Amino acid sequence: MPMPLEPGESVPSQEAFAAFLTQLTAECRHDGAQWENATLERFLEALAAWVASGPGWYERHQHEPLPTDGNRTYFAHALVAATMYE
Repeated sequence: MPMPLEPGESVPSQEAFAAFLTQLTAECRHDGAQWENATLERFLEALAAWVASGPGWYERHQHEPLPTDGNRTYFAHALVAATMYE
């Protein structure tokens, strides 16, 4: 199971986000079969479900309101770009 971000922990920069994704990829390669959502299809379905229920989950588990300044457009572009980026 991937290491979660602790309450109050942040990803402060573009470089830190890239490093986080690199670490998540390494964890997937090493222990991905142990993940609840080990296939891309299940991962994306779970991501959509989490985003839909995110505010409630986030407040319960992070003990703070869901940040309103998240750039969802950037993240959407990143996901689409990953379908074709080499």
